[in-house]
Amino acid sequence: MITVKQAITTILHSAENFGEEEVLLHKSVGRILKEDICADRDFPPFHRVSMDGIALQHQTFLTGKKTYQIEGIQAAGAEQIALSNPNNCVEAMTGAVLPKNTDVVVPYELISIENGCASLNIDAVNYFQNIHKKGKDRKKGALLVKKNTVISAAEIGILATVGKAEVMVAKPPKIAIISTGDELVEVHENPKEHQIRKSNVHTLWAVLQDLNIKNADTFHFNDDKTILLEKIEAILQNYDVLLFSGAVSKGKFDFLPEVLDQLEVKKQFHKVQQRPGKPFWFGKKENKTVFAFPGNPVSTFVSFLKYFIPWYKKSMGLPFENMAYAILAETVTFKPNLSYFLQVKLENKQGKIYAIPVYGNGSGDLANLAEADAFIELPSEKAEFLKGEVYPILRYRKHI
Repeated sequence: MITVKQAITTILHSAENFGEEEVLLHKSVGRILKEDICADRDFPPFHRVSMDGIALQHQTFLTGKKTYQIEGIQAAGAEQIALSNPNNCVEAMTGAVLPKNTDVVVPYELISIENGCASLNIDAVNYFQNIHKKGKDRKKGALLVKKNTVISAAEIGILATVGKAEVMVAKPPKIAIISTGDELVEVHENPKEHQIRKSNVHTLWAVLQDLNIKNADTFHFNDDKTILLEKIEAILQNYDVLLFSGAVSKGKFDFLPEVLDQLEVKKQFHKVQQRPGKPFWFGKKENKTVFAFPGNPVSTFVSFLKYFIPWYKKSMGLPFENMAYAILAETVTFKPNLSYFLQVKLENKQGKIYAIPVYGNGSGDLANLAEADAFIELPSEKAEFLKGEVYPILRYRKHI
Protein backbone atom coordinates (compact mmCIF):
# COMPACT_ATOMS: atom_id res chain seq x y z
CA MET A 1 0.00 0.00 0.00
CA ILE A 2 1.42 3.37 -1.01
CA THR A 3 0.89 6.85 0.39
CA VAL A 4 -1.33 9.50 -1.14
CA LYS A 5 1.77 11.49 -2.10
CA GLN A 6 3.31 8.47 -3.85
CA ALA A 7 0.03 7.78 -5.63
CA ILE A 8 -0.39 11.30 -7.00
CA THR A 9 3.28 11.42 -8.05
CA THR A 10 2.90 8.14 -9.98
CA ILE A 11 -0.28 9.36 -11.64
CA LEU A 12 1.17 12.71 -12.69
CA HIS A 13 4.20 10.96 -14.19
CA SER A 14 1.71 9.04 -16.34
CA ALA A 15 0.16 12.13 -17.94
CA GLU A 16 -0.48 11.88 -21.69
CA ASN A 17 -0.55 14.32 -24.60
CA PHE A 18 -3.61 13.70 -26.75
CA GLY A 19 -2.65 16.12 -29.49
CA GLU A 20 -4.27 19.23 -30.88
CA GLU A 21 -7.10 20.10 -33.23
CA GLU A 22 -8.52 23.18 -34.93
CA VAL A 23 -12.07 24.15 -34.10
CA LEU A 24 -14.32 26.98 -35.20
CA LEU A 25 -14.19 30.09 -33.03
CA HIS A 26 -17.69 29.58 -31.61
CA LYS A 27 -16.85 25.95 -30.76
CA SER A 28 -13.77 26.91 -28.75
CA VAL A 29 -15.41 28.21 -25.55
CA GLY A 30 -14.14 26.20 -22.59
CA ARG A 31 -11.42 24.54 -24.66
CA ILE A 32 -7.71 24.83 -23.89
CA LEU A 33 -5.80 27.11 -26.23
CA LYS A 34 -2.73 25.53 -27.83
CA GLU A 35 -1.16 28.54 -29.53
CA ASP A 36 0.03 31.94 -28.40
CA ILE A 37 -2.24 34.68 -29.71
CA CYS A 38 -0.42 37.86 -30.74
CA ALA A 39 -1.68 41.21 -31.98
CA ASP A 40 -1.81 41.24 -35.77
CA ARG A 41 -1.72 45.05 -35.69
CA ASP A 42 -1.67 47.85 -33.14
CA PHE A 43 -4.54 47.95 -30.62
CA PRO A 44 -6.31 50.20 -31.41
CA PRO A 45 -5.09 50.23 -35.04
CA PHE A 46 -5.67 54.00 -35.39
CA HIS A 47 -6.21 57.06 -33.21
CA ARG A 48 -9.77 56.28 -32.15
CA VAL A 49 -12.44 58.77 -31.15
CA SER A 50 -13.73 57.76 -27.72
CA MET A 51 -16.71 60.14 -27.36
CA ASP A 52 -19.27 61.60 -29.78
CA GLY A 53 -18.48 65.26 -30.39
CA ILE A 54 -16.29 67.53 -32.51
CA ALA A 55 -12.63 67.12 -33.44
CA LEU A 56 -10.47 70.22 -33.65
CA GLN A 57 -6.90 71.46 -33.34
CA HIS A 58 -5.61 72.05 -29.82
CA GLN A 59 -3.32 74.85 -30.99
CA THR A 60 -6.28 76.74 -32.40
CA PHE A 61 -8.16 76.43 -29.10
CA LEU A 62 -5.15 77.90 -27.27
CA THR A 63 -5.60 81.13 -29.27
CA GLY A 64 -8.90 81.63 -27.45
CA LYS A 65 -11.19 80.56 -30.27
CA LYS A 66 -14.54 79.21 -28.97
CA THR A 67 -16.67 78.88 -32.12
CA TYR A 68 -15.88 76.59 -35.06
CA GLN A 69 -17.55 76.03 -38.39
CA ILE A 70 -18.32 72.33 -38.97
CA GLU A 71 -16.63 71.04 -42.14
CA GLY A 72 -18.01 67.50 -42.14
CA ILE A 73 -18.69 64.30 -40.20
CA GLN A 74 -16.26 61.45 -39.44
CA ALA A 75 -18.42 58.36 -38.96
CA ALA A 76 -17.30 55.12 -37.34
CA GLY A 77 -16.25 52.71 -40.05
CA ALA A 78 -15.74 55.45 -42.64
CA GLU A 79 -12.40 56.25 -44.25
CA GLN A 80 -10.45 59.00 -42.58
CA ILE A 81 -11.24 62.55 -43.66
CA ALA A 82 -9.08 65.62 -43.05
CA LEU A 83 -9.73 68.99 -41.47
CA SER A 84 -8.82 71.48 -44.21
CA ASN A 85 -9.06 74.70 -42.19
CA PRO A 86 -7.46 74.81 -38.71
CA ASN A 87 -10.13 77.30 -37.60
CA ASN A 88 -12.89 74.75 -38.27
CA CYS A 89 -13.90 71.41 -36.78
CA VAL A 90 -15.26 68.02 -37.80
CA GLU A 91 -18.07 66.13 -36.08
CA ALA A 92 -16.63 62.78 -35.00
CA MET A 93 -18.44 59.70 -33.72
CA THR A 94 -17.35 57.19 -31.06
CA GLY A 95 -15.20 54.48 -32.64
CA ALA A 96 -14.30 56.54 -35.67
CA VAL A 97 -10.77 57.19 -36.82
CA LEU A 98 -9.58 60.60 -35.69
CA PRO A 99 -9.78 63.08 -38.63
CA LYS A 100 -6.44 64.22 -40.00
CA ASN A 101 -5.15 67.54 -38.70
CA THR A 102 -7.11 67.25 -35.43
CA ASP A 103 -5.87 66.33 -31.96
CA VAL A 104 -8.76 67.06 -29.54
CA VAL A 105 -12.31 65.75 -29.25
CA VAL A 106 -14.85 67.80 -27.31
CA PRO A 107 -18.05 65.87 -26.46
CA TYR A 108 -21.47 67.11 -27.55
CA GLU A 109 -22.42 67.64 -23.90
CA LEU A 110 -19.92 70.53 -23.72
CA ILE A 111 -20.85 72.34 -26.94
CA SER A 112 -23.78 74.06 -28.62
CA ILE A 113 -24.44 73.70 -32.35
CA GLU A 114 -26.34 76.30 -34.33
CA ASN A 115 -26.36 77.16 -38.05
CA GLY A 116 -23.51 74.77 -38.81
CA CYS A 117 -21.23 76.17 -36.12
CA ALA A 118 -20.12 74.56 -32.83
CA SER A 119 -19.57 76.79 -29.78
CA LEU A 120 -17.58 75.48 -26.82
CA ASN A 121 -19.06 75.89 -23.33
CA ILE A 122 -15.76 75.18 -21.57
CA ASP A 123 -12.61 77.14 -20.84
CA ALA A 124 -10.00 74.38 -21.10
CA VAL A 125 -9.26 71.27 -23.15
CA ASN A 126 -6.26 68.95 -23.04
CA TYR A 127 -4.12 67.80 -25.93
CA PHE A 128 -5.43 64.43 -27.27
CA GLN A 129 -8.47 64.62 -24.97
CA ASN A 130 -11.07 61.87 -25.59
CA ILE A 131 -8.83 60.11 -28.10
CA HIS A 132 -7.72 56.48 -27.70
CA LYS A 133 -4.18 56.57 -29.08
CA LYS A 134 -3.06 54.09 -31.70
CA GLY A 135 -1.23 51.15 -30.10
CA LYS A 136 -1.95 52.32 -26.56
CA ASP A 137 -3.47 48.98 -25.53
CA ARG A 138 -1.03 46.67 -27.33
CA LYS A 139 1.55 47.03 -30.08
CA LYS A 140 1.61 44.81 -33.16
CA GLY A 141 3.19 41.46 -32.26
CA ALA A 142 2.43 41.75 -28.54
CA LEU A 143 1.31 38.59 -26.76
CA LEU A 144 -2.43 38.84 -26.05
CA VAL A 145 -3.38 35.35 -24.83
CA LYS A 146 -0.92 32.69 -23.68
CA LYS A 147 -0.95 29.11 -24.83
CA ASN A 148 -2.70 26.75 -22.35
CA THR A 149 -5.34 29.33 -21.41
CA VAL A 150 -8.89 28.05 -20.95
CA ILE A 151 -10.90 30.00 -23.49
CA SER A 152 -13.68 32.11 -21.97
CA ALA A 153 -15.87 34.88 -23.36
CA ALA A 154 -13.03 37.34 -22.74
CA GLU A 155 -10.64 35.36 -24.95
CA ILE A 156 -13.29 34.88 -27.64
CA GLY A 157 -13.42 38.63 -28.20
CA ILE A 158 -9.64 38.80 -28.56
CA LEU A 159 -9.55 35.81 -30.91
CA ALA A 160 -12.20 37.44 -33.07
CA THR A 161 -10.33 40.75 -33.10
CA VAL A 162 -7.16 39.15 -34.47
CA GLY A 163 -9.09 37.18 -37.10
CA LYS A 164 -8.94 33.68 -35.60
CA ALA A 165 -11.94 32.11 -37.30
CA GLU A 166 -10.40 28.76 -36.37
CA VAL A 167 -8.54 28.12 -33.13
CA MET A 168 -5.94 25.50 -32.22
CA VAL A 169 -7.00 23.75 -29.00
CA ALA A 170 -6.06 20.67 -26.98
CA LYS A 171 -7.67 17.47 -28.12
CA PRO A 172 -9.33 15.90 -25.08
CA PRO A 173 -9.12 12.18 -24.30
CA LYS A 174 -11.95 9.85 -25.18
CA ILE A 175 -13.22 8.48 -21.88
CA ALA A 176 -15.19 5.39 -20.89
CA ILE A 177 -16.94 5.46 -17.51
CA ILE A 178 -17.65 1.90 -16.41
CA SER A 179 -19.60 0.58 -13.46
CA THR A 180 -19.73 -3.08 -12.46
CA GLY A 181 -21.98 -5.11 -10.21
CA ASP A 182 -25.07 -7.30 -10.35
CA GLU A 183 -26.77 -5.13 -7.73
CA LEU A 184 -26.99 -2.05 -9.98
CA VAL A 185 -29.95 -1.14 -12.18
CA GLU A 186 -30.68 1.81 -14.47
CA VAL A 187 -31.94 5.14 -13.16
CA HIS A 188 -35.40 4.70 -14.68
CA GLU A 189 -35.88 1.21 -13.21
CA ASN A 190 -37.54 0.27 -9.94
CA PRO A 191 -34.90 -1.65 -7.98
CA LYS A 192 -35.75 -4.79 -6.10
CA GLU A 193 -35.04 -4.94 -2.40
CA HIS A 194 -31.53 -6.27 -2.99
CA GLN A 195 -30.70 -3.77 -5.76
CA ILE A 196 -29.79 -0.08 -6.05
CA ARG A 197 -29.81 2.36 -8.94
CA LYS A 198 -26.54 3.32 -10.63
CA SER A 199 -25.18 6.66 -9.45
CA ASN A 200 -21.38 6.73 -9.69
CA VAL A 201 -21.18 6.77 -13.48
CA HIS A 202 -23.56 9.73 -13.57
CA THR A 203 -21.56 11.59 -10.93
CA LEU A 204 -18.33 11.13 -12.89
CA TRP A 205 -20.03 12.04 -16.16
CA ALA A 206 -21.29 15.27 -14.56
CA VAL A 207 -17.81 16.27 -13.36
CA LEU A 208 -16.43 15.57 -16.84
CA GLN A 209 -19.06 17.91 -18.28
CA ASP A 210 -17.94 20.56 -15.82
CA LEU A 211 -14.40 20.08 -17.16
CA ASN A 212 -15.81 20.55 -20.69
CA ILE A 213 -14.99 16.92 -21.61
CA LYS A 214 -17.85 16.01 -23.93
CA ASN A 215 -16.61 12.75 -25.46
CA ALA A 216 -17.35 10.48 -22.50
CA ASP A 217 -19.53 7.37 -22.64
CA THR A 218 -20.97 5.26 -19.83
CA PHE A 219 -21.07 1.47 -19.60
CA HIS A 220 -22.22 -1.12 -17.10
CA PHE A 221 -21.15 -4.75 -16.86
CA ASN A 222 -22.25 -7.52 -14.52
CA ASP A 223 -19.88 -9.46 -12.30
CA ASP A 224 -18.92 -12.03 -14.93
CA LYS A 225 -15.22 -12.51 -15.63
CA THR A 226 -15.73 -13.67 -19.23
CA ILE A 227 -17.96 -10.72 -20.06
CA LEU A 228 -15.58 -8.30 -18.38
CA LEU A 229 -12.63 -9.62 -20.39
CA GLU A 230 -14.49 -9.31 -23.69
CA LYS A 231 -16.02 -5.90 -23.08
CA ILE A 232 -13.01 -4.23 -21.51
CA GLU A 233 -10.71 -5.49 -24.27
CA ALA A 234 -12.93 -3.73 -26.83
CA ILE A 235 -13.08 -0.54 -24.77
CA LEU A 236 -9.29 -0.44 -24.45
CA GLN A 237 -9.08 -0.37 -28.24
CA ASN A 238 -11.49 2.53 -28.62
CA TYR A 239 -10.92 4.79 -25.60
CA ASP A 240 -7.96 6.68 -24.15
CA VAL A 241 -9.05 6.61 -20.50
CA LEU A 242 -11.07 4.07 -18.56
CA LEU A 243 -12.74 5.14 -15.32
CA PHE A 244 -14.03 2.18 -13.33
CA SER A 245 -16.23 2.23 -10.27
CA GLY A 246 -16.23 -0.96 -8.23
CA ALA A 247 -14.83 -4.52 -8.34
CA VAL A 248 -11.34 -3.62 -7.09
CA SER A 249 -11.47 -4.69 -3.45
CA LYS A 250 -11.22 -8.17 -1.88
CA GLY A 251 -14.70 -9.50 -2.61
CA LYS A 252 -15.18 -12.83 -4.35
CA PHE A 253 -16.69 -11.01 -7.35
CA ASP A 254 -14.12 -8.23 -7.54
CA PHE A 255 -12.60 -9.50 -10.77
CA LEU A 256 -11.29 -6.24 -12.16
CA PRO A 257 -7.60 -6.41 -11.09
CA GLU A 258 -7.35 -9.95 -12.46
CA VAL A 259 -9.10 -9.02 -15.71
CA LEU A 260 -6.91 -5.97 -16.27
CA ASP A 261 -3.82 -8.08 -15.65
CA GLN A 262 -4.98 -10.61 -18.27
CA LEU A 263 -5.50 -7.73 -20.70
CA GLU A 264 -1.88 -6.66 -20.08
CA VAL A 265 -2.77 -3.42 -18.36
CA LYS A 266 0.30 -2.84 -16.20
CA LYS A 267 -0.57 -2.14 -12.59
CA GLN A 268 1.15 0.96 -11.23
CA PHE A 269 -0.31 0.49 -7.76
CA HIS A 270 -3.26 -1.04 -5.93
CA LYS A 271 -4.39 0.36 -2.57
CA VAL A 272 -3.59 3.79 -1.21
CA GLN A 273 -3.07 4.78 2.40
CA GLN A 274 -6.28 6.83 2.61
CA ARG A 275 -9.89 6.82 3.78
CA PRO A 276 -12.18 6.68 1.97
CA GLY A 277 -10.90 5.07 -1.22
CA LYS A 278 -8.15 2.72 -0.02
CA PRO A 279 -8.66 -0.04 -2.69
CA PHE A 280 -7.97 2.41 -5.59
CA TRP A 281 -6.19 0.70 -8.54
CA PHE A 282 -4.21 2.53 -11.24
CA GLY A 283 -2.56 1.17 -14.37
CA LYS A 284 -1.36 1.78 -17.94
CA LYS A 285 -1.32 -0.07 -21.23
CA GLU A 286 0.82 1.81 -23.71
CA ASN A 287 -0.98 5.16 -24.05
CA LYS A 288 -4.15 3.93 -22.35
CA THR A 289 -4.76 5.00 -18.76
CA VAL A 290 -6.96 3.13 -16.28
CA PHE A 291 -8.37 4.56 -13.05
CA ALA A 292 -10.23 1.88 -11.10
CA PHE A 293 -11.96 3.48 -8.12
CA PRO A 294 -13.63 1.66 -5.23
CA GLY A 295 -17.36 1.28 -5.73
CA ASN A 296 -18.70 3.14 -2.73
CA PRO A 297 -19.95 6.55 -3.93
CA VAL A 298 -17.88 8.76 -1.63
CA SER A 299 -14.74 6.71 -2.37
CA THR A 300 -15.27 7.07 -6.12
CA PHE A 301 -15.96 10.78 -5.88
CA VAL A 302 -13.03 11.81 -3.68
CA SER A 303 -10.57 9.61 -5.61
CA PHE A 304 -11.72 11.15 -8.88
CA LEU A 305 -11.24 14.67 -7.52
CA LYS A 306 -7.86 13.89 -5.97
CA TYR A 307 -6.29 11.88 -8.78
CA PHE A 308 -8.06 12.11 -12.11
CA ILE A 309 -8.50 15.89 -12.26
CA PRO A 310 -4.78 16.70 -11.65
CA TRP A 311 -3.82 14.01 -14.18
CA TYR A 312 -6.21 15.48 -16.74
CA LYS A 313 -5.02 19.05 -16.16
CA LYS A 314 -1.36 18.08 -16.52
CA SER A 315 -2.17 16.12 -19.68
CA MET A 316 -3.89 19.21 -21.11
CA GLY A 317 -1.08 21.58 -20.11
CA LEU A 318 -3.04 23.31 -17.33
CA PRO A 319 -1.81 24.14 -13.81
CA PHE A 320 -2.60 21.09 -11.67
CA GLU A 321 -1.33 21.93 -8.19
CA ASN A 322 -3.88 22.06 -5.37
CA MET A 323 -4.01 25.75 -4.48
CA ALA A 324 -7.11 25.70 -2.26
CA TYR A 325 -6.85 25.61 1.52
CA ALA A 326 -9.22 26.05 4.45
CA ILE A 327 -9.04 26.55 8.21
CA LEU A 328 -10.45 23.78 10.39
CA ALA A 329 -13.44 25.17 12.27
CA GLU A 330 -13.21 22.51 14.98
CA THR A 331 -10.75 19.92 16.26
CA VAL A 332 -10.86 16.52 14.51
CA THR A 333 -9.46 13.21 15.78
CA PHE A 334 -8.66 10.38 13.36
CA LYS A 335 -6.42 7.58 14.66
CA PRO A 336 -5.91 5.18 11.72
CA ASN A 337 -2.58 5.72 9.99
CA LEU A 338 -4.31 6.90 6.81
CA SER A 339 -4.79 10.18 5.00
CA TYR A 340 -8.32 11.27 5.84
CA PHE A 341 -10.54 12.99 3.31
CA LEU A 342 -13.20 14.50 5.53
CA GLN A 343 -16.31 16.09 4.05
CA VAL A 344 -16.68 19.72 5.07
CA LYS A 345 -19.01 22.65 4.67
CA LEU A 346 -17.14 25.81 3.66
CA GLU A 347 -17.83 29.20 5.16
CA ASN A 348 -16.28 32.52 4.18
CA LYS A 349 -15.66 34.79 7.17
CA GLN A 350 -13.99 38.10 6.40
CA GLY A 351 -12.14 36.64 3.45
CA LYS A 352 -10.97 33.49 5.24
CA ILE A 353 -12.34 30.07 4.29
CA TYR A 354 -13.34 27.83 7.22
CA ALA A 355 -14.04 24.10 6.94
CA ILE A 356 -16.83 22.75 9.14
CA PRO A 357 -16.78 18.92 9.36
CA VAL A 358 -19.84 17.12 8.02
CA TYR A 359 -19.80 13.58 9.39
CA GLY A 360 -21.68 10.95 7.44
CA ASN A 361 -22.17 7.22 7.70
CA GLY A 362 -19.13 6.05 5.79
CA SER A 363 -18.12 5.89 2.14
CA GLY A 364 -21.50 4.55 1.07
CA ASP A 365 -23.36 7.62 2.35
CA LEU A 366 -24.04 9.24 -1.01
CA ALA A 367 -26.68 11.62 0.35
CA ASN A 368 -24.15 13.21 2.68
CA LEU A 369 -22.29 14.68 -0.31
CA ALA A 370 -25.15 17.11 -0.81
CA GLU A 371 -24.61 18.48 2.71
CA ALA A 372 -20.97 19.41 2.10
CA ASP A 373 -18.92 21.57 -0.29
CA ALA A 374 -15.51 19.91 -0.28
CA PHE A 375 -13.16 17.34 1.22
CA ILE A 376 -10.40 18.51 3.53
CA GLU A 377 -7.23 16.39 3.30
CA LEU A 378 -5.84 15.53 6.72
CA PRO A 379 -2.39 13.87 6.60
CA SER A 380 -1.65 10.39 7.92
CA GLU A 381 1.23 11.60 10.09
CA LYS A 382 -1.13 12.98 12.74
CA ALA A 383 -4.07 11.73 14.75
CA GLU A 384 -5.35 15.05 16.07
CA PHE A 385 -6.06 18.06 13.88
CA LEU A 386 -6.64 21.22 15.86
CA LYS A 387 -9.15 23.95 15.32
CA GLY A 388 -7.47 26.79 13.43
CA GLU A 389 -5.00 24.61 11.53
CA VAL A 390 -4.88 24.96 7.74
CA TYR A 391 -5.13 22.03 5.32
CA PRO A 392 -5.70 21.55 1.56
CA ILE A 393 -9.22 21.02 0.30
CA LEU A 394 -10.78 19.34 -2.74
CA ARG A 395 -13.62 21.69 -3.55
CA TYR A 396 -16.59 20.42 -5.55
CA ARG A 397 -18.81 23.47 -5.13
CA LYS A 398 -17.62 26.85 -6.40
CA HIS A 399 -19.94 29.28 -4.65
CA ILE A 400 -17.70 29.90 -1.63
